[in-house]
Amino acid sequence: MPYRRKDSPIWWVSYTDPSGKRVRRTTGTTDRKEAEALEAKWKLEAYRQQQWDEQPSHSFEELMLGYLKATRREKRGMGHRRALDATRHLKAHFGGFDAVLTAPMIRGYIEARRATDVSDSTINRELSVLSAAINYARREWEWELPNPVHGRKLREPEGRVRWITRAEAAKLIQEAEREPNAPHLADFIRLALHTGCRKEELLGLEWRRVDLQEGLIHLEAKHTKSGKRRAIPMNSETRRVIIRRAKFRAEHCPASPWVFCHKKDGERIGDVKRSFTTACRRAGITDFRIHDLRHTCAAWLVSAGADLMDVRDLLGHSTVRMTERYAHLAPEKIRAAVALLEGPRSRSGHAGKLEVVKGTA
Repeated sequence: MPYRRKDSPIWWVSYTDPSGKRVRRTTGTTDRKEAEALEAKWKLEAYRQQQWDEQPSHSFEELMLGYLKATRREKRGMGHRRALDATRHLKAHFGGFDAVLTAPMIRGYIEARRATDVSDSTINRELSVLSAAINYARREWEWELPNPVHGRKLREPEGRVRWITRAEAAKLIQEAEREPNAPHLADFIRLALHTGCRKEELLGLEWRRVDLQEGLIHLEAKHTKSGKRRAIPMNSETRRVIIRRAKFRAEHCPASPWVFCHKKDGERIGDVKRSFTTACRRAGITDFRIHDLRHTCAAWLVSAGADLMDVRDLLGHSTVRMTERYAHLAPEKIRAAVALLEGPRSRSGHAGKLEVVKGTA
């Protein structure tokens, strides 16, 4: 019979597993009827496994819903929403099937998704969620499931790198300042260009994580995509923007914890997509998204000669491989490297005579 612990509203059950060991297990639900149904299911599976050595079966829905529920806390808001979206597409194809999937089923999913004109990178992200759920079930629940996703992800084209020049950025900021319903937009763009922060990192920035004395903006693990904390140094432009936002706060909403907040109630600004799109149109800038401000920051840094490792640390990339997409913007380093092949000529200006032996060239 399901029971509750004193410190939790969740129902727990106790039953004997196939080895004869007493098991206490959470049902993960506050609904008693649902808990009773799970208890009956687990007891029946244990009996069949003990008597007939029958491995318990699990549905695709049980796999995905269990995984989403179990990992909700460790996944940040955007990560959980993306997992939910991926699961919606996966369920449309695999719903009603057993959790034991096969390679042909994965290929069938890929073909079906490609028929809807979604990109290979989108398909890979969805398959990554499925693969993570299978691995979680194998590791944490000891389900005997194969992982047919392994080795079957699609080759993706090189990631998008769209950036603008400083002149275009100045024009964009000028148009952003004309947005009557978004007085924060110009400052948002300036900070994105000079910190490389993602949209959610800026819109979710709290004053307690801004240190003007040390000249640092602190991003905690829960605020970053990689799940790792990082500190972003302020340059002079970033400092000017922060001071301007502080004055806005003092005048309109002194109790607000947010750097980007609404004038009336001090609540956090949810999004800037609409006003940003309008500013881009007025500035004559096409095919440019909010995230491309981050690409622009990286492009400016690499073009100015910044080391890729330093750019990686500033942007919070999990590996330098993600940063290497900007390497082509530093041709001078490659040109200097190629010059070394000339040997003494690159240093003395005199080319050594090269003798070619017949049959070896």
